[in-house]
Amino acid sequence: MNFSTIAHCSNPACKENIPPSSKADAPQVQRAKQRTVLGVLSENEHHGRSLSQGSQFSRHSSISNSSQLTFFGFASSSSYEVYVEEACEVVLAVSGQEVVSGSYYQEAETAALQSDDLRLLLELSSRSCQDASMQSESDESLMSAELLCISEYAEDIHRHLRESELRFRPRPGHLEKHPEITNGMRVILVDWLVEVVQEYRLRAETLHLAVNYLDRFLSCTAHVKRGKLQLVGTVALLIAAKYEEIFPPELNEFVYSTDSTYTKKQLIRMEHAFLRVLAFKMAAPTTNQFLHLFMSVHCVCATTENLALYIADLSLMEIEPFLRYIPSIVAAGAFCLATYTVNKYLWPDSLHAFTGYTMADIVPCLADLHKLYISAETHPQQAIREKYKSSKYCRVSLITPPAVLPFL
Repeated sequence: MNFSTIAHCSNPACKENIPPSSKADAPQVQRAKQRTVLGVLSENEHHGRSLSQGSQFSRHSSISNSSQLTFFGFASSSSYEVYVEEACEVVLAVSGQEVVSGSYYQEAETAALQSDDLRLLLELSSRSCQDASMQSESDESLMSAELLCISEYAEDIHRHLRESELRFRPRPGHLEKHPEITNGMRVILVDWLVEVVQEYRLRAETLHLAVNYLDRFLSCTAHVKRGKLQLVGTVALLIAAKYEEIFPPELNEFVYSTDSTYTKKQLIRMEHAFLRVLAFKMAAPTTNQFLHLFMSVHCVCATTENLALYIADLSLMEIEPFLRYIPSIVAAGAFCLATYTVNKYLWPDSLHAFTGYTMADIVPCLADLHKLYISAETHPQQAIREKYKSSKYCRVSLITPPAVLPFL
């Protein structure tokens, strides 16, 4: 299909998800590095690309052909053609009218609007939130090492995450219910999400949550059109950013990231549908959370830590076989592969005692991660590998993977 390119954020004063000096300046971000944006603009959309409320962008667009992206070439419409199989059913008809069975959403919305005390609390706490946002770039997640390494809480946190990961697990093979969507399309979408996360300097946990939301949404729906797949992915990231980030990007920024392929109204309507489908259950354990927990229990060097995070990010790209493994097993496999690559040891006794996992439990996932790690250099999608070439991540994507592993 035809697709456009826009530039990355290059403000030297900008740290990871640190907002500009004022909200009025938030959309005015300089972008120097080119990245691919999925979707195609019609002639009318080209004329309407300037954003409202004083937002001005300096950007350079080019149109080129890509046979890999033909599935994103469908024009936007107000209908979603989404059929939900869960109890909280949502059907967005061709007319654009929403048909919702169950009143959970309406009750929650009414309760929130009636809670004057909650609104006052949020207003009073806004200044403290702004102060808390001035953190170092190394603070990758709210589940930070400083929080997780407290020994008196670590076991309780681990037990809670292990119980929750089973409830928030996407269904393997969920794309079978979406005839127009292939695994290759999802791979391209996740690669694009990685670029958006990098552009707006979002947390690693935001990416992992977005992919979890994406796969859970596709697990609970059927017959999502391929022209709507990018819309679903964008909204998954929008919700994940609201959940995880102190200052998530503005809605205009998400419209911009799709090169105005979708409107604000479409994003908001899909967000409503998304939250109903997931029943507002957003606190999903991720591989990234388990990895930070494991590395707080058993400390490793910076190179090993970043290599484990790189391998965990690579696992987001493929449904098969990695949706067959729960996040804690994927995290254990990534930890083992990283420690063996750098230090030639696998699963330490401290983590065996902490998790209860033995090497026999980890080896099947470890073998699949090893194959993925070896093939990463030749994979068509390179956003994750390019990210980890940075000195910030110790350039771990340039480390040669081991040719063989013990026990395999």
